[in-house]
Amino acid sequence: MAETESVDGLSSEEMLVLGERMYRDGILPSGEPIQSMVSIDVPVDGRMFTCVNCHQRSGLGSVEGSVITWPINGKELYIPRRRTGAWNATKQKQGPGASERWSLPSQYQAADARPAYNDATLARLLREGIDPAERVLERGMPRYQINDSDMAVLTHYLKNLSIENDVGVDKNKIRFATVVTEGVSAVDKEAMLAILKTHIDTHNTQTRPHQRRASAGPFYKTEKYGAYRQFELDVWELSGPRDTWQSQLDTYYQAGPVFAMLGGIASGSWAPIHDFCEEHEMPCIFPITDQPVVSDTDWYTLYFSKGLYQEGETAARYLHSALDIGQDINVMQIYRTGSAGAMLAQGVRENMRKSGVITTTDWKLGADEPMTDKLLQQHFETQRPLAVMLWLDDKDMLVATDWLAKQSQQPETVFASWKLLEGNTSAIPDSLRENVYLTYPRDLPENNAMKISVLKRWLNIRKIPVTNLDIQSQMYSLGWILPGAISHMRSEFYRDYFMESFDMMHDQDYAVAVFPRLTFGPGQRYAAKGCYIVQLGEGEQPHLIKKSEWIIH
Repeated sequence: MAETESVDGLSSEEMLVLGERMYRDGILPSGEPIQSMVSIDVPVDGRMFTCVNCHQRSGLGSVEGSVITWPINGKELYIPRRRTGAWNATKQKQGPGASERWSLPSQYQAADARPAYNDATLARLLREGIDPAERVLERGMPRYQINDSDMAVLTHYLKNLSIENDVGVDKNKIRFATVVTEGVSAVDKEAMLAILKTHIDTHNTQTRPHQRRASAGPFYKTEKYGAYRQFELDVWELSGPRDTWQSQLDTYYQAGPVFAMLGGIASGSWAPIHDFCEEHEMPCIFPITDQPVVSDTDWYTLYFSKGLYQEGETAARYLHSALDIGQDINVMQIYRTGSAGAMLAQGVRENMRKSGVITTTDWKLGADEPMTDKLLQQHFETQRPLAVMLWLDDKDMLVATDWLAKQSQQPETVFASWKLLEGNTSAIPDSLRENVYLTYPRDLPENNAMKISVLKRWLNIRKIPVTNLDIQSQMYSLGWILPGAISHMRSEFYRDYFMESFDMMHDQDYAVAVFPRLTFGPGQRYAAKGCYIVQLGEGEQPHLIKKSEWIIH
Protein backbone atom coordinates (compact mmCIF):
# COMPACT_ATOMS: atom_id res chain seq x y z
CA MET A 1 0.00 0.00 0.00
CA ALA A 2 1.28 3.44 -0.91
CA GLU A 3 2.11 5.61 2.07
CA THR A 4 0.54 9.02 2.57
CA GLU A 5 0.06 11.54 5.34
CA SER A 6 -3.12 11.24 7.36
CA VAL A 7 -5.87 13.70 6.42
CA ASP A 8 -8.13 15.03 9.19
CA GLY A 9 -7.13 12.09 11.40
CA LEU A 10 -8.43 9.50 8.92
CA SER A 11 -6.75 6.11 8.72
CA SER A 12 -5.43 4.83 5.40
CA GLU A 13 -8.34 2.37 5.15
CA GLU A 14 -10.88 5.15 5.75
CA MET A 15 -9.23 7.29 3.10
CA LEU A 16 -9.44 4.42 0.62
CA VAL A 17 -13.16 4.04 1.25
CA LEU A 18 -13.81 7.77 0.87
CA GLY A 19 -11.51 8.00 -2.16
CA GLU A 20 -13.32 5.14 -3.84
CA ARG A 21 -16.63 6.97 -3.38
CA MET A 22 -15.14 10.09 -4.94
CA TYR A 23 -13.72 8.09 -7.85
CA ARG A 24 -16.73 5.89 -8.56
CA ASP A 25 -19.70 7.96 -7.41
CA GLY A 26 -18.56 11.59 -7.56
CA ILE A 27 -19.32 12.12 -3.85
CA LEU A 28 -17.04 14.11 -1.55
CA PRO A 29 -16.10 12.87 1.95
CA SER A 30 -18.65 15.37 3.26
CA GLY A 31 -21.41 13.55 1.39
CA GLU A 32 -21.93 16.38 -1.07
CA PRO A 33 -21.56 15.87 -4.85
CA ILE A 34 -18.29 16.99 -6.40
CA GLN A 35 -18.84 20.10 -8.51
CA SER A 36 -17.08 20.35 -11.85
CA MET A 37 -16.97 22.17 -15.18
CA VAL A 38 -16.88 20.70 -18.68
CA SER A 39 -16.26 22.46 -21.99
CA ILE A 40 -14.54 25.18 -19.94
CA ASP A 41 -17.66 26.90 -18.61
CA VAL A 42 -20.51 24.39 -18.28
CA PRO A 43 -21.17 23.49 -14.60
CA VAL A 44 -22.12 19.89 -13.95
CA ASP A 45 -22.77 17.67 -10.97
CA GLY A 46 -19.73 15.44 -10.45
CA ARG A 47 -21.99 12.41 -10.19
CA MET A 48 -22.68 12.80 -13.91
CA PHE A 49 -18.99 12.83 -14.87
CA THR A 50 -17.30 10.43 -12.49
CA CYS A 51 -13.73 9.24 -12.94
CA VAL A 52 -14.92 5.65 -13.36
CA ASN A 53 -17.03 6.53 -16.41
CA CYS A 54 -13.93 6.88 -18.57
CA HIS A 55 -10.99 5.49 -16.60
CA GLN A 56 -12.91 2.38 -15.47
CA ARG A 57 -12.90 0.71 -12.06
CA SER A 58 -9.38 -0.59 -12.57
CA GLY A 59 -8.09 2.90 -13.37
CA LEU A 60 -6.38 1.49 -16.46
CA GLY A 61 -8.41 3.49 -18.95
CA SER A 62 -10.56 2.64 -21.94
CA VAL A 63 -10.94 3.09 -25.67
CA GLU A 64 -14.12 4.43 -27.28
CA GLY A 65 -13.79 4.85 -31.04
CA SER A 66 -10.84 7.18 -31.57
CA VAL A 67 -10.90 8.43 -27.97
CA ILE A 68 -8.25 6.90 -25.72
CA THR A 69 -8.58 7.39 -21.98
CA TRP A 70 -5.20 6.82 -20.35
CA PRO A 71 -4.51 4.96 -17.08
CA ILE A 72 -4.98 7.03 -13.96
CA ASN A 73 -3.72 4.64 -11.29
CA GLY A 74 -0.71 5.83 -9.33
CA LYS A 75 1.60 3.20 -10.74
CA GLU A 76 1.20 4.75 -14.19
CA LEU A 77 0.72 8.40 -13.20
CA TYR A 78 3.89 8.68 -11.13
CA ILE A 79 6.24 7.58 -13.92
CA PRO A 80 6.80 9.25 -17.32
CA ARG A 81 4.52 8.05 -20.10
CA ARG A 82 6.30 6.85 -23.21
CA ARG A 83 4.89 7.69 -26.60
CA THR A 84 2.96 4.89 -28.26
CA GLY A 85 5.40 2.61 -30.05
CA ALA A 86 8.51 4.25 -28.57
CA TRP A 87 11.50 2.14 -27.59
CA ASN A 88 12.15 2.50 -23.90
CA ALA A 89 15.90 2.96 -23.41
CA THR A 90 15.65 2.58 -19.63
CA LYS A 91 14.17 -0.91 -19.97
CA GLN A 92 16.30 -2.32 -22.78
CA LYS A 93 18.52 -4.22 -20.36
CA GLN A 94 15.78 -5.31 -17.99
CA GLY A 95 13.74 -8.50 -17.90
CA PRO A 96 13.56 -11.46 -20.29
CA GLY A 97 14.75 -10.77 -23.80
CA ALA A 98 17.04 -7.92 -22.76
CA SER A 99 20.24 -7.82 -24.74
CA GLU A 100 23.06 -5.42 -25.64
CA ARG A 101 22.37 -5.99 -29.31
CA TRP A 102 19.02 -4.26 -28.96
CA SER A 103 20.53 -1.04 -27.62
CA LEU A 104 19.31 2.06 -29.43
CA PRO A 105 21.22 5.37 -29.39
CA SER A 106 19.48 7.98 -27.29
CA GLN A 107 19.21 10.40 -30.20
CA TYR A 108 16.79 8.00 -31.87
CA GLN A 109 14.61 7.70 -28.81
CA ALA A 110 11.24 9.45 -28.90
CA ALA A 111 10.70 11.96 -26.12
CA ASP A 112 8.32 11.13 -23.30
CA ALA A 113 4.68 12.04 -23.94
CA ARG A 114 4.68 13.64 -20.51
CA PRO A 115 6.84 13.70 -17.34
CA ALA A 116 5.82 11.82 -14.22
CA TYR A 117 3.12 13.35 -12.07
CA ASN A 118 3.59 14.35 -8.46
CA ASP A 119 0.86 15.27 -5.97
CA ALA A 120 0.90 18.93 -6.97
CA THR A 121 0.75 18.37 -10.74
CA LEU A 122 -1.98 15.75 -10.32
CA ALA A 123 -4.06 18.24 -8.33
CA ARG A 124 -3.50 20.84 -11.04
CA LEU A 125 -4.63 18.38 -13.71
CA LEU A 126 -7.85 17.57 -11.88
CA ARG A 127 -8.66 21.21 -11.13
CA GLU A 128 -7.41 22.94 -14.28
CA GLY A 129 -6.99 20.21 -16.91
CA ILE A 130 -3.26 20.87 -17.45
CA ASP A 131 -0.77 17.99 -17.35
CA PRO A 132 2.93 18.12 -16.29
CA ALA A 133 3.96 18.83 -19.91
CA GLU A 134 1.75 21.96 -19.85
CA ARG A 135 -0.62 20.29 -22.29
CA VAL A 136 -4.27 21.29 -21.90
CA LEU A 137 -6.54 18.27 -21.86
CA GLU A 138 -9.62 17.87 -24.03
CA ARG A 139 -12.67 19.94 -23.13
CA GLY A 140 -14.59 16.80 -22.18
CA MET A 141 -12.26 16.18 -19.23
CA PRO A 142 -14.05 17.74 -16.23
CA ARG A 143 -12.29 20.35 -14.10
CA TYR A 144 -13.18 19.31 -10.56
CA GLN A 145 -13.63 21.72 -7.67
CA ILE A 146 -11.87 19.81 -4.87
CA ASN A 147 -10.20 21.34 -1.80
CA ASP A 148 -6.77 20.27 -0.55
CA SER A 149 -7.88 17.74 2.08
CA ASP A 150 -10.34 16.01 -0.27
CA MET A 151 -7.72 16.03 -3.01
CA ALA A 152 -5.32 14.24 -0.66
CA VAL A 153 -7.97 11.55 -0.06
CA LEU A 154 -8.49 11.02 -3.81
CA THR A 155 -4.75 11.02 -4.47
CA HIS A 156 -4.22 8.33 -1.82
CA TYR A 157 -6.90 6.21 -3.48
CA LEU A 158 -5.33 6.57 -6.93
CA LYS A 159 -1.88 5.68 -5.60
CA ASN A 160 -3.31 2.40 -4.28
CA LEU A 161 -5.54 1.58 -7.24
CA SER A 162 -4.42 -1.49 -9.23
CA ILE A 163 -0.90 -1.73 -7.81
CA GLU A 164 -0.63 -5.47 -6.99
CA ASN A 165 -1.98 -8.39 -8.99
CA ASP A 166 -5.07 -9.99 -7.50
CA VAL A 167 -5.06 -13.43 -5.88
CA GLY A 168 -4.93 -16.54 -8.01
CA VAL A 169 -2.06 -15.29 -10.19
CA ASP A 170 1.67 -15.87 -9.85
CA LYS A 171 4.55 -15.57 -12.30
CA ASN A 172 3.70 -18.89 -13.97
CA LYS A 173 -0.04 -19.49 -13.83
CA ILE A 174 -3.55 -18.18 -13.42
CA ARG A 175 -5.90 -20.28 -11.31
CA PHE A 176 -9.56 -20.52 -12.25
CA ALA A 177 -12.48 -22.46 -10.81
CA THR A 178 -15.73 -23.77 -12.22
CA VAL A 179 -18.82 -24.77 -10.25
CA VAL A 180 -21.10 -27.79 -10.62
CA THR A 181 -24.06 -28.15 -8.29
CA GLU A 182 -26.11 -31.05 -7.12
CA GLY A 183 -29.05 -31.74 -9.40
CA VAL A 184 -27.08 -31.34 -12.65
CA SER A 185 -27.10 -34.56 -14.66
CA ALA A 186 -23.84 -36.37 -15.28
CA VAL A 187 -24.28 -35.84 -19.02
CA ASP A 188 -24.69 -32.08 -18.70
CA LYS A 189 -21.82 -31.84 -16.22
CA GLU A 190 -19.52 -33.62 -18.65
CA ALA A 191 -20.79 -31.52 -21.56
CA MET A 192 -19.66 -28.39 -19.72
CA LEU A 193 -16.40 -29.70 -18.26
CA ALA A 194 -15.07 -31.55 -21.32
CA ILE A 195 -15.03 -28.47 -23.55
CA LEU A 196 -13.79 -26.12 -20.84
CA LYS A 197 -10.90 -28.45 -19.99
CA THR A 198 -10.09 -28.96 -23.67
CA HIS A 199 -9.73 -25.22 -24.25
CA ILE A 200 -7.53 -24.90 -21.16
CA ASP A 201 -5.33 -27.82 -22.24
CA THR A 202 -4.99 -26.24 -25.70
CA HIS A 203 -3.90 -22.95 -24.15
CA ASN A 204 -1.37 -24.68 -21.93
CA THR A 205 0.34 -26.40 -24.88
CA GLN A 206 1.61 -22.94 -25.91
CA THR A 207 3.86 -22.73 -22.85
CA ARG A 208 7.17 -23.60 -24.55
CA PRO A 209 7.02 -21.15 -27.49
CA HIS A 210 5.94 -18.31 -25.20
CA GLN A 211 8.70 -19.05 -22.70
CA ARG A 212 11.27 -19.21 -25.51
CA ARG A 213 10.09 -15.90 -27.01
CA ALA A 214 10.08 -14.23 -23.60
CA SER A 215 13.65 -15.33 -22.86
CA ALA A 216 15.21 -14.92 -26.31
CA GLY A 217 13.00 -12.58 -28.29
CA PRO A 218 13.42 -8.82 -28.79
CA PHE A 219 13.01 -6.73 -25.65
CA TYR A 220 10.14 -4.70 -27.09
CA LYS A 221 8.00 -7.85 -27.08
CA THR A 222 9.01 -8.81 -23.55
CA GLU A 223 5.75 -7.68 -22.00
CA LYS A 224 3.62 -9.53 -24.56
CA TYR A 225 5.36 -12.86 -24.18
CA GLY A 226 6.35 -12.43 -20.55
CA ALA A 227 2.69 -12.00 -19.62
CA TYR A 228 1.84 -15.53 -20.72
CA ARG A 229 0.52 -17.74 -17.91
CA GLN A 230 -0.61 -21.33 -17.82
CA PHE A 231 -4.20 -21.94 -16.75
CA GLU A 232 -5.21 -24.18 -13.87
CA LEU A 233 -8.83 -25.20 -13.32
CA ASP A 234 -10.39 -26.35 -10.04
CA VAL A 235 -13.83 -27.96 -10.07
CA TRP A 236 -15.92 -26.88 -7.09
CA GLU A 237 -18.84 -29.25 -6.57
CA LEU A 238 -21.74 -28.11 -4.38
CA SER A 239 -24.28 -30.38 -2.73
CA GLY A 240 -26.97 -30.27 -0.06
CA PRO A 241 -29.35 -27.40 0.73
CA ARG A 242 -28.93 -24.27 -1.38
CA ASP A 243 -28.49 -22.10 1.70
CA THR A 244 -25.22 -23.95 2.41
CA TRP A 245 -23.70 -23.36 -1.02
CA GLN A 246 -22.04 -20.07 -0.13
CA SER A 247 -20.33 -21.58 2.90
CA GLN A 248 -19.13 -24.47 0.72
CA LEU A 249 -17.75 -21.95 -1.78
CA ASP A 250 -15.99 -20.12 1.06
CA THR A 251 -14.32 -23.37 2.10
CA TYR A 252 -13.09 -24.04 -1.44
CA TYR A 253 -11.87 -20.46 -1.80
CA GLN A 254 -9.97 -20.42 1.47
CA ALA A 255 -8.27 -23.70 0.56
CA GLY A 256 -7.17 -22.41 -2.86
CA PRO A 257 -7.99 -18.82 -3.92
CA VAL A 258 -8.66 -18.42 -7.64
CA PHE A 259 -8.55 -15.39 -9.91
CA ALA A 260 -11.96 -15.98 -11.50
CA MET A 261 -14.69 -18.51 -12.25
CA LEU A 262 -15.17 -19.85 -15.76
CA GLY A 263 -18.43 -21.36 -16.93
CA GLY A 264 -20.13 -23.49 -14.32
CA ILE A 265 -23.54 -25.10 -14.25
CA ALA A 266 -26.24 -25.20 -11.58
CA SER A 267 -29.68 -26.62 -11.02
CA GLY A 268 -32.12 -23.80 -10.36
CA SER A 269 -31.10 -20.23 -9.64
CA TRP A 270 -27.50 -19.06 -9.96
CA ALA A 271 -28.07 -16.58 -7.11
CA PRO A 272 -25.93 -18.26 -4.38
CA ILE A 273 -22.87 -18.37 -6.67
CA HIS A 274 -23.58 -14.86 -7.96
CA ASP A 275 -23.76 -13.48 -4.41
CA PHE A 276 -20.51 -15.23 -3.47
CA CYS A 277 -18.71 -13.64 -6.43
CA GLU A 278 -20.07 -10.19 -5.60
CA GLU A 279 -18.98 -10.55 -1.97
CA HIS A 280 -15.45 -11.62 -2.94
CA GLU A 281 -15.26 -9.27 -5.95
CA MET A 282 -14.37 -12.27 -8.12
CA PRO A 283 -15.26 -12.43 -11.83
CA CYS A 284 -17.55 -15.20 -13.03
CA ILE A 285 -17.64 -15.53 -16.81
CA PHE A 286 -20.50 -17.12 -18.73
CA PRO A 287 -22.07 -19.66 -16.35
CA ILE A 288 -24.64 -22.04 -17.85
CA THR A 289 -27.93 -20.95 -16.31
CA ASP A 290 -31.46 -19.98 -17.32
CA GLN A 291 -31.97 -18.35 -13.93
CA PRO A 292 -29.32 -15.65 -13.52
CA VAL A 293 -29.52 -12.73 -11.12
CA VAL A 294 -31.03 -9.79 -13.00
CA SER A 295 -29.39 -6.61 -11.71
CA ASP A 296 -28.47 -3.19 -13.06
CA THR A 297 -25.70 -2.65 -10.51
CA ASP A 298 -23.91 -5.93 -9.76
CA TRP A 299 -20.53 -6.12 -11.44
CA TYR A 300 -18.71 -9.42 -11.25
CA THR A 301 -20.81 -11.96 -13.19
CA LEU A 302 -21.01 -11.83 -16.98
CA TYR A 303 -23.95 -13.90 -18.25
CA PHE A 304 -24.80 -15.07 -21.72
CA SER A 305 -28.29 -13.61 -21.23
CA LYS A 306 -30.97 -12.82 -18.66
CA GLY A 307 -32.29 -16.32 -19.30
CA LEU A 308 -35.96 -16.97 -18.65
CA TYR A 309 -36.48 -13.42 -17.40
CA GLN A 310 -35.40 -12.18 -20.84
CA GLU A 311 -38.03 -14.38 -22.50
CA GLY A 312 -40.65 -12.73 -20.29
CA GLU A 313 -39.33 -9.29 -21.29
CA THR A 314 -39.64 -10.26 -24.93
CA ALA A 315 -43.21 -11.52 -24.55
CA ALA A 316 -44.19 -8.29 -22.80
CA ARG A 317 -42.65 -6.08 -25.47
CA TYR A 318 -44.11 -8.06 -28.33
CA LEU A 319 -47.56 -8.11 -26.77
CA HIS A 320 -47.43 -4.41 -26.01
CA SER A 321 -46.56 -3.62 -29.64
CA ALA A 322 -49.15 -6.01 -31.10
CA LEU A 323 -52.24 -5.19 -29.03
CA ASP A 324 -54.54 -2.20 -29.26
CA ILE A 325 -53.69 -0.40 -26.02
CA GLY A 326 -56.45 2.17 -26.31
CA GLN A 327 -58.34 0.23 -23.64
CA ASP A 328 -57.41 -1.59 -20.47
CA ILE A 329 -56.16 -5.10 -21.19
CA ASN A 330 -55.95 -8.02 -18.78
CA VAL A 331 -53.18 -10.57 -19.21
CA MET A 332 -53.21 -13.73 -17.10
CA GLN A 333 -50.03 -15.63 -16.27
CA ILE A 334 -50.11 -19.25 -15.12
CA TYR A 335 -47.07 -20.84 -13.49
CA ARG A 336 -46.07 -22.88 -10.47
CA THR A 337 -44.73 -21.26 -7.31
CA GLY A 338 -40.95 -21.60 -7.12
CA SER A 339 -40.69 -22.94 -10.65
CA ALA A 340 -38.59 -21.66 -13.53
CA GLY A 341 -41.79 -20.17 -14.92
CA ALA A 342 -41.75 -17.62 -12.08
CA MET A 343 -38.79 -15.85 -13.74
CA LEU A 344 -40.69 -15.57 -17.01
CA ALA A 345 -43.67 -14.15 -15.12
CA GLN A 346 -41.39 -11.64 -13.38
CA GLY A 347 -40.00 -10.50 -16.72
CA VAL A 348 -43.52 -9.96 -18.06
CA ARG A 349 -44.85 -8.29 -14.92
CA GLU A 350 -42.02 -5.79 -14.52
CA ASN A 351 -42.14 -4.77 -18.18
CA MET A 352 -45.92 -4.67 -18.45
CA ARG A 353 -46.00 -2.34 -15.48
CA LYS A 354 -44.27 0.28 -17.60
CA SER A 355 -47.16 0.32 -20.09
CA GLY A 356 -49.71 1.54 -17.55
CA VAL A 357 -52.72 0.09 -19.39
CA ILE A 358 -51.94 -3.63 -19.40
CA THR A 359 -52.83 -5.42 -16.17
CA THR A 360 -51.19 -8.74 -15.32
CA THR A 361 -52.94 -11.26 -13.10
CA ASP A 362 -50.85 -14.14 -11.81
CA TRP A 363 -52.28 -17.57 -11.11
CA LYS A 364 -49.67 -19.44 -9.13
CA LEU A 365 -50.18 -23.16 -8.66
CA GLY A 366 -48.67 -24.85 -5.64
CA ALA A 367 -45.72 -27.15 -6.20
CA ASP A 368 -47.92 -30.25 -5.89
CA GLU A 369 -51.26 -28.73 -6.87
CA PRO A 370 -52.76 -30.56 -9.87
CA MET A 371 -53.66 -28.63 -13.01
CA THR A 372 -57.32 -29.48 -13.69
CA ASP A 373 -60.04 -28.46 -16.14
CA LYS A 374 -62.14 -27.24 -13.22
CA LEU A 375 -59.47 -24.81 -12.03
CA LEU A 376 -58.89 -23.57 -15.56
CA GLN A 377 -62.63 -22.99 -16.02
CA GLN A 378 -62.87 -21.02 -12.76
CA HIS A 379 -59.93 -18.74 -13.49
CA PHE A 380 -60.85 -18.01 -17.10
CA GLU A 381 -64.47 -17.23 -16.21
CA THR A 382 -63.33 -14.87 -13.46
CA GLN A 383 -60.55 -13.09 -15.33
CA ARG A 384 -61.65 -13.28 -18.98
CA PRO A 385 -58.09 -12.47 -20.15
CA LEU A 386 -57.40 -11.15 -23.62
CA ALA A 387 -54.02 -12.85 -23.53
CA VAL A 388 -52.66 -15.69 -21.41
CA MET A 389 -49.07 -16.62 -20.61
CA LEU A 390 -48.66 -20.35 -19.98
CA TRP A 391 -45.27 -20.52 -18.28
CA LEU A 392 -45.52 -24.28 -17.78
CA ASP A 393 -43.55 -27.42 -18.53
CA ASP A 394 -44.82 -29.85 -21.15
CA LYS A 395 -46.83 -31.95 -18.67
CA ASP A 396 -48.88 -29.01 -17.35
CA MET A 397 -49.03 -27.52 -20.84
CA LEU A 398 -50.76 -30.59 -22.21
CA VAL A 399 -53.56 -30.20 -19.67
CA ALA A 400 -53.94 -26.45 -20.27
CA THR A 401 -53.87 -26.56 -24.08
CA ASP A 402 -56.19 -29.56 -24.23
CA TRP A 403 -58.76 -27.59 -22.21
CA LEU A 404 -58.27 -24.42 -24.27
CA ALA A 405 -58.71 -26.32 -27.53
CA LYS A 406 -62.20 -27.39 -26.42
CA GLN A 407 -63.41 -23.86 -25.67
CA SER A 408 -65.66 -21.98 -28.08
CA GLN A 409 -64.12 -18.67 -27.00
CA GLN A 410 -60.37 -18.74 -26.73
CA PRO A 411 -57.89 -16.03 -25.76
CA GLU A 412 -56.69 -14.08 -28.77
CA THR A 413 -53.07 -14.63 -27.79
CA VAL A 414 -51.38 -17.45 -25.88
CA PHE A 415 -47.69 -17.33 -24.98
CA ALA A 416 -45.46 -20.25 -24.01
CA SER A 417 -41.72 -20.80 -23.57
CA TRP A 418 -39.79 -23.04 -25.95
CA LYS A 419 -37.18 -23.47 -23.22
CA LEU A 420 -39.66 -24.69 -20.60
CA LEU A 421 -41.26 -27.06 -23.11
CA GLU A 422 -37.78 -28.30 -24.04
CA GLY A 423 -38.89 -28.14 -27.67
CA ASN A 424 -41.79 -30.56 -27.15
CA THR A 425 -44.18 -29.16 -29.77
CA SER A 426 -46.71 -31.95 -29.19
CA ALA A 427 -47.86 -29.98 -26.13
CA ILE A 428 -49.48 -27.49 -28.52
CA PRO A 429 -52.37 -28.99 -30.56
CA ASP A 430 -52.87 -28.08 -34.20
CA SER A 431 -56.11 -26.23 -33.47
CA LEU A 432 -54.26 -23.72 -31.23
CA ARG A 433 -51.20 -23.05 -33.33
CA GLU A 434 -52.57 -19.87 -34.87
CA ASN A 435 -53.05 -18.42 -31.37
CA VAL A 436 -49.88 -19.68 -29.65
CA TYR A 437 -46.66 -17.68 -29.71
CA LEU A 438 -43.40 -19.09 -28.38
CA THR A 439 -40.47 -17.20 -26.90
CA TYR A 440 -37.39 -18.59 -28.63
CA PRO A 441 -34.17 -17.46 -26.89
CA ARG A 442 -31.61 -18.80 -29.35
CA ASP A 443 -30.69 -18.44 -33.00
CA LEU A 444 -33.09 -19.90 -35.54
CA PRO A 445 -32.20 -23.28 -37.08
CA GLU A 446 -31.90 -21.88 -40.60
CA ASN A 447 -29.42 -19.25 -39.38
CA ASN A 448 -27.04 -21.27 -37.22
CA ALA A 449 -26.80 -24.55 -39.16
CA MET A 450 -23.29 -23.74 -40.38
CA LYS A 451 -22.02 -22.79 -36.91
CA ILE A 452 -23.51 -25.97 -35.43
CA SER A 453 -21.75 -27.94 -38.15
CA VAL A 454 -18.42 -26.30 -37.26
CA LEU A 455 -18.97 -27.08 -33.58
CA LYS A 456 -19.78 -30.73 -34.30
CA ARG A 457 -16.65 -31.05 -36.41
CA TRP A 458 -14.58 -29.51 -33.58
CA LEU A 459 -16.10 -31.99 -31.10
CA ASN A 460 -15.51 -34.93 -33.42
CA ILE A 461 -11.83 -34.10 -33.94
CA ARG A 462 -11.36 -34.02 -30.16
CA LYS A 463 -13.43 -37.18 -29.65
CA ILE A 464 -15.99 -35.39 -27.49
CA PRO A 465 -19.46 -36.92 -27.93
CA VAL A 466 -22.32 -34.65 -28.96
CA THR A 467 -24.73 -34.60 -26.02
CA ASN A 468 -26.26 -31.24 -25.08
CA LEU A 469 -25.44 -28.84 -27.89
CA ASP A 470 -26.78 -25.81 -26.01
CA ILE A 471 -24.28 -26.36 -23.20
CA GLN A 472 -21.47 -27.42 -25.48
CA SER A 473 -21.85 -24.46 -27.82
CA GLN A 474 -21.85 -21.98 -24.92
CA MET A 475 -18.62 -23.42 -23.53
CA TYR A 476 -17.17 -23.45 -27.02
CA SER A 477 -17.90 -19.70 -27.22
CA LEU A 478 -16.29 -19.07 -23.84
CA GLY A 479 -13.18 -20.97 -24.88
CA TRP A 480 -12.76 -18.84 -28.00
CA ILE A 481 -13.42 -15.52 -26.27
CA LEU A 482 -11.28 -16.06 -23.16
CA PRO A 483 -7.80 -15.76 -24.77
CA GLY A 484 -8.66 -12.31 -26.13
CA ALA A 485 -9.68 -11.11 -22.68
CA ILE A 486 -6.50 -12.49 -21.11
CA SER A 487 -4.17 -11.00 -23.73
CA HIS A 488 -5.91 -7.62 -23.36
CA MET A 489 -4.72 -7.50 -19.74
CA ARG A 490 -1.07 -7.93 -20.75
CA SER A 491 0.56 -8.37 -17.32
CA GLU A 492 -2.00 -6.26 -15.44
CA PHE A 493 -3.79 -9.11 -13.67
CA TYR A 494 -6.53 -7.22 -11.85
CA ARG A 495 -10.02 -8.63 -11.59
CA ASP A 496 -11.72 -5.37 -12.47
CA TYR A 497 -9.48 -5.05 -15.52
CA PHE A 498 -10.41 -8.61 -16.50
CA MET A 499 -14.09 -7.66 -16.48
CA GLU A 500 -13.30 -4.49 -18.43
CA SER A 501 -11.46 -6.51 -21.07
CA PHE A 502 -14.81 -8.13 -21.92
CA ASP A 503 -16.52 -4.74 -21.82
CA MET A 504 -14.12 -3.49 -24.52
CA MET A 505 -14.63 -6.46 -26.86
CA HIS A 506 -16.10 -6.24 -30.33
CA ASP A 507 -19.37 -8.04 -30.96
CA GLN A 508 -18.92 -11.78 -31.37
CA ASP A 509 -20.74 -13.96 -33.87
CA TYR A 510 -18.17 -16.33 -35.38
CA ALA A 511 -17.92 -18.89 -32.56
CA VAL A 512 -21.41 -18.31 -31.18
CA ALA A 513 -23.70 -21.15 -32.18
CA VAL A 514 -26.56 -20.66 -29.70
CA PHE A 515 -27.22 -16.94 -30.16
CA PRO A 516 -27.13 -14.73 -33.26
CA ARG A 517 -24.42 -12.63 -31.62
CA LEU A 518 -22.94 -11.51 -28.33
CA THR A 519 -22.55 -7.78 -27.73
CA PHE A 520 -20.49 -6.07 -25.06
CA GLY A 521 -20.20 -2.64 -23.49
CA PRO A 522 -19.03 -0.94 -20.28
CA GLY A 523 -20.83 -2.45 -17.32
CA GLN A 524 -23.11 -4.62 -19.51
CA ARG A 525 -23.51 -8.02 -17.92
CA TYR A 526 -25.84 -9.83 -20.37
CA ALA A 527 -24.22 -10.44 -23.74
CA ALA A 528 -27.06 -11.99 -25.78
CA LYS A 529 -29.59 -9.20 -25.60
CA GLY A 530 -32.51 -10.59 -27.53
CA CYS A 531 -35.08 -13.29 -28.16
CA TYR A 532 -37.31 -14.30 -31.07
CA ILE A 533 -41.07 -14.76 -31.08
CA VAL A 534 -42.07 -17.74 -33.23
CA GLN A 535 -45.12 -19.82 -34.12
CA LEU A 536 -45.34 -23.44 -35.18
CA GLY A 537 -46.01 -24.54 -38.72
CA GLU A 538 -48.08 -27.57 -39.62
CA GLY A 539 -47.30 -31.26 -39.13
CA GLU A 540 -45.75 -33.50 -36.51
CA GLN A 541 -42.35 -31.87 -36.91
CA PRO A 542 -43.37 -28.26 -37.52
CA HIS A 543 -40.97 -25.65 -38.78
CA LEU A 544 -40.66 -22.39 -36.88
CA ILE A 545 -42.37 -19.31 -38.29
CA LYS A 546 -40.51 -16.15 -37.26
CA LYS A 547 -42.95 -13.51 -35.98
CA SER A 548 -40.40 -10.97 -34.77
CA GLU A 549 -36.82 -9.97 -35.28
CA TRP A 550 -34.27 -10.57 -32.53
CA ILE A 551 -35.90 -8.26 -29.98
CA ILE A 552 -33.17 -6.22 -28.30
CA HIS A 553 -33.28 -5.23 -24.63
